[in-house]
Amino acid sequence: MRSLTYVCTSTLLLLVPTLALAHAQLRQADPPVGGTVRASPAQVELTFSEAVEPRFSTIAVEDAGGVRIDKNDPHVMQGDAKHLAVSLGVLPPGTYKVVWHATSVDTHKTEGAFTFTVGP
Repeated sequence: MRSLTYVCTSTLLLLVPTLALAHAQLRQADPPVGGTVRASPAQVELTFSEAVEPRFSTIAVEDAGGVRIDKNDPHVMQGDAKHLAVSLGVLPPGTYKVVWHATSVDTHKTEGAFTFTVGP
């Protein structure tokens, strides 16, 4: 009985680090986090460490006044569920805030925000 307890406990301890890494973390953004682009981008594209479920993941782009200005159409890019994007209209020069909420396909949730600037 004691050896069975030891085996079960050891197995659980080995699984814990794997479970902790299962969250979809933001790896890359286009436009880049804190970056400046010369022209209005057609969309904001986020790349995550894990596949995300687009039905339960969002990207909102806000202007300096906090008004949402994206087309509210989050979608997976190029058939790759690690790439989530939202379409934009033409953005005038200024600073924009991207607020995202991602639900990975294994239901773990992450969120974050960053800004980018459209320069002249």
